[in-house]
Amino acid sequence: MARPLIMAVDPEPEALSRTEGELSRRFGADYTVRAETSADDALRHLERAAETGEPVALVLADTWLPEIPGAELLARVRTLHPDAGRGLMVPWGAWGHRETTTQILTAMSRGDINYYVLKPWTTPDELFNKTVSEFVQLWSRSVAGAEREVVVVGEPRDRRGHQVRSFLTRNGIPHAFLERGTPAGAEALGRSGVPDPESVTGPLTVWMPAIGGTVLQDPTDAELGEAWGLHTTLAPGDRDVDLVVIGAGPAGLASAVSASSEGLSVLCLEHLALGGQAGTSSLIRNYLGFARGLGGTELTQRGFQQAWVFGTSFVITRPVTALQTDDVGFLVEVEGEGPVRSRAVVLATGVAYRRLPVEALDRLQGTGVYYGANVSEAQGLKGARTMVVGGGNSAGQAALHLQRYAAQVAIVIRGPDLSATMSQYLIDEINSSDRITVLADSEVVAATGEEWLESVTLRQRTSGEETVHPVQGLFVMIGAEPHTQWLPEEVTLDTRGFVATGVEHGPDRPHLSYETSVPGLFAVGDVRSGSVKRVAAAVGEGSVVVAQIHQYLALSGPGPR
Repeated sequence: MARPLIMAVDPEPEALSRTEGELSRRFGADYTVRAETSADDALRHLERAAETGEPVALVLADTWLPEIPGAELLARVRTLHPDAGRGLMVPWGAWGHRETTTQILTAMSRGDINYYVLKPWTTPDELFNKTVSEFVQLWSRSVAGAEREVVVVGEPRDRRGHQVRSFLTRNGIPHAFLERGTPAGAEALGRSGVPDPESVTGPLTVWMPAIGGTVLQDPTDAELGEAWGLHTTLAPGDRDVDLVVIGAGPAGLASAVSASSEGLSVLCLEHLALGGQAGTSSLIRNYLGFARGLGGTELTQRGFQQAWVFGTSFVITRPVTALQTDDVGFLVEVEGEGPVRSRAVVLATGVAYRRLPVEALDRLQGTGVYYGANVSEAQGLKGARTMVVGGGNSAGQAALHLQRYAAQVAIVIRGPDLSATMSQYLIDEINSSDRITVLADSEVVAATGEEWLESVTLRQRTSGEETVHPVQGLFVMIGAEPHTQWLPEEVTLDTRGFVATGVEHGPDRPHLSYETSVPGLFAVGDVRSGSVKRVAAAVGEGSVVVAQIHQYLALSGPGPR
């Protein structure tokens, strides 16, 4: 494969020379660096690269190119090379110019650029190089090939293959998927050390070149996790702790970070994957401190690593099946592992998307039908017609990610428009996309397909008119259910099954706003009744609750530490 391309386009020779020099010194050993003074010449080369399959990692364009504006050039790049990073270059101080500011904000709102980049003004310019490195690192995670930490070889439309890719993606395990029978797939099997690659007929082969070349055939989720180094069983020291956190989404991870950093022994249990629903978000742009945005997986991986460094123990793929109280705290029953004793418990189990009441969709789940914004499926739907059901932020993020690959994306909502349920910055990007349409006042009533989804029938809620839409990918993100039925009856729930908090426990007890009807049992994040369903809100609740846990533990006496 040809070396990936990094291109800079700037009509000013001196500025372009400085940019090219910085890029060549830092990235020239592994990337082809190309500098162009003309947008037309740059576009011709990028079109040839798309035709020949030359990989393009990053395109940087000056804001005011003579032929076409830089943002317009980068919008063309988005179509030609959907995985490539796109940066609008501006000189230092240009943020004070109204016209430049308008160009940046408009291009960002339309999704034409990923962010702006300050031109290098000295040598070396480490701020410029850091920005470019972040672009390149993000691009490298989107490239399929055998030069990855984990390589999955299998059938592209295999249900178990979808589940494995989802597990790897949501747990932040970098990987590539290669189709069995292709030259790339055969090469990966040969390099993995499989004695006779041609004889491998199972649905999936997972090769981990970064972990000593481990090869797994048709592994379970637990086997995948253990091979990568994630714990799926309890260690002896996990049997008696100060705090059990149930759920490793943003709220649970924030609780684990805060509690373990303050000296509590913490065990975090997650039955599916790190990150919860947030881990499936392709890009979160309204989280404080991350102006370029960050993927849900990256956010939760940072939280996981931070909690781990402070001493939190994690066990994944093991659901909690029961919760009991005793004289000294709680007994938390972990499936297949038995009880854990804890002085306090935080419920951070989040919610799951509701199922659509269409029988065919249950049969096709994992083969064209997905509940949640599973970003790992987007590349496999290149050129396909896709549909997103739901009007929340996650649905908007999913649609914007899918449009990079799919020929067409339709957002199906029951209401008249997106304004009541989606952030304005997402609405602006959706409205500016020529690949996304919004089908309002509509609901899914039927679907067809044998081994893979083929079509979806929509009914207009006002008129009752039904229309059939050829669709190869359907992503459902409607409403939320807390799945709290397993909790003991002493835990008060609201009418929708969410956990009630802020319950008074008598005049001699302080009022703790995140404590449930069971003393010492706290609830944070989406599972809590009345919570704001946003990542930042979940992180805030998960952090704040630890102060209340300390208050409770001070009343309940000494424990494991």
